[in-house]
Amino acid sequence: MSGHPSAIRSLIGEFKKLPGIGPKAAERLVFHLVRGKGNGIERFANAMLALKEKTCICSTCYAVGESDPCEICSGSDRDQSIICVVEEPQDLYAIERTGEFKGVYHILMGAIAPLEGIGPEALKIEELLVRIDNKPPKEVILATNPNMEGEATAVYISKKLRPKGVKITRIARGLPMGGNLEYADEVTLMKSFQGRGEM
Repeated sequence: MSGHPSAIRSLIGEFKKLPGIGPKAAERLVFHLVRGKGNGIERFANAMLALKEKTCICSTCYAVGESDPCEICSGSDRDQSIICVVEEPQDLYAIERTGEFKGVYHILMGAIAPLEGIGPEALKIEELLVRIDNKPPKEVILATNPNMEGEATAVYISKKLRPKGVKITRIARGLPMGGNLEYADEVTLMKSFQGRGEM
């Protein structure tokens, strides 16, 4: 890679910082842009700038949106008394595609993963507890991923919520262990919500 022009090396370096992108994939992406026809690089650069300029993090639920509070948190058609707790912003969109859930969300920005050095303090758990203290919901749905980290996170949150007297449910096992919400199809997610159980 040392023979590449500095602009190409620089962009490869930036792509490699993205999750799941290794050196070879980063190089392929850069050369795809370089040999693109027309104004492909300009469109790509403009889309990246628009992402920076036109999106923000909702101060209520931590979703990525174009306003604060986001469209879901401020929506008059949403049931504010049911909070669905998910790990990542993309999990929210996976659930929204089902059309099944009409409440609001809280995004943790990850899951408890001690082997990776991620403890509860690194997540938006304290913010969830404050949110519930300020406006107690009738139900909190724990929709963390059905893997070791997601289960540990759900158990930790349920222990923190139990003294608050809030109904705590967990999405049903329509999702395979070790899976991720963002990759689940709409029917599986819908069945998981319909079959959720109290924790």
